[in-house]
Amino acid sequence: GWAGEGKGASGKNQRVCHAAAQLEMGSLWEEFNRLGTEMIVTKAGRRMFPTFQVKLSGLDPLADYVLLMDFIPLDDKRYRYAFHSSSWLAAGRAEPAAPGRIHFHPDSPAKGAQWMRQIVSFDKLKLTNNLLDDNGHIILNSMHRYQPRFHVVFVDPRRDSERFAHQNFKSFSFPETQFMAVTAYQNHRITQLKIASNPFAKGFRDGDPEP
Repeated sequence: GWAGEGKGASGKNQRVCHAAAQLEMGSLWEEFNRLGTEMIVTKAGRRMFPTFQVKLSGLDPLADYVLLMDFIPLDDKRYRYAFHSSSWLAAGRAEPAAPGRIHFHPDSPAKGAQWMRQIVSFDKLKLTNNLLDDNGHIILNSMHRYQPRFHVVFVDPRRDSERFAHQNFKSFSFPETQFMAVTAYQNHRITQLKIASNPFAKGFRDGDPEP
């Protein structure tokens, strides 16, 4: 279980214990977060905007690392949007959790030096609400809230490396990246902000923003 900092996870491998991740476009994420970020999920899969991007430091330049993301439900509720009050209201219990999937950054594995050289962008990651998706997209339930999580995993060359799995990763969560999964934007101010800040958002005016 590297996907959560469990008990006994404090004794981290020196290859990951100094790893640090800084969220890129933090002020834009904050702006969305203040309004209540919404991310579109579609059957075919939709990219996130803002894109999840981080700047890494503290890695061993010569060691190999795998970078990945997963998404965890923030609570056990389903929501609905109340247009008269422009707010989200709990509307009952959450639907059964969609299959928990992991998105590996396509450049994985790579040396720490490579990861630290430039901003790491998860721009290939797509969100879907299709429970039968076979494209490897992240499956989410619409009208549920999620927290993206980012994990740095040291590729341990030791033959019995699985014994040390809990020591070989470090996880990062940025509260400002929480979002509501939706099939259509509910809050019109979110739509306006996405159009204003997304260079590809002309698609909102003439169909799907996917290239």
